[in-house]
Amino acid sequence: MSARFLSILLGITLLFAPALPAQSLDDDNIAAMVIRSINTYPRFTIFDDLNVSVEGGAVTLRGKVTMPFKRDDVVRRVGRLDGVRSVKDDIDVLPVSTYDDDLRRKIARAIYGNSAFWQYAAMANPPLHIIVENGRVTLTGVVGSEVDRALARSLATGFGELSVTNALRTDAEFHRAPVKDSPLSTQGAQSH
Repeated sequence: MSARFLSILLGITLLFAPALPAQSLDDDNIAAMVIRSINTYPRFTIFDDLNVSVEGGAVTLRGKVTMPFKRDDVVRRVGRLDGVRSVKDDIDVLPVSTYDDDLRRKIARAIYGNSAFWQYAAMANPPLHIIVENGRVTLTGVVGSEVDRALARSLATGFGELSVTNALRTDAEFHRAPVKDSPLSTQGAQSH
């Protein structure tokens, strides 16, 4: 038989061969895939915040998003990933409010417009998230230092908000947490 005939035969055999079972993925690998999937979702913004936990291939999504379709899209995207056995949706949709929308924009401008935060603003997925619910502000995500954490909180005040909760973590705190129980503030504040 000629080499060309063998290569064609091998190609046809591989084309119709039964698919091999996918390699078993551990929870950390699944969590990393979930985080990557959500971070590449084009409508996930600094005004949304999600946390991922994985146990035995069962994914739990917690957090808040600004629109119901975002919750539905994220759950659907995660459910299609290899190794995901189930998805538990604990995602809340923030109430529609022009006051909250205005507050989000003002605080984002104050923080990301400050020269200390330009490095974060230049990232594809900025790691600092601004959650506003009924006039109450929560800062989540990851920043490089304690100074950045304190400065972000300071910059988020004075816009008519009812309260500001600073739930930001530093890179050091972020990298100590296991991947499978991860906030979606992605890769940390440092660009990798």
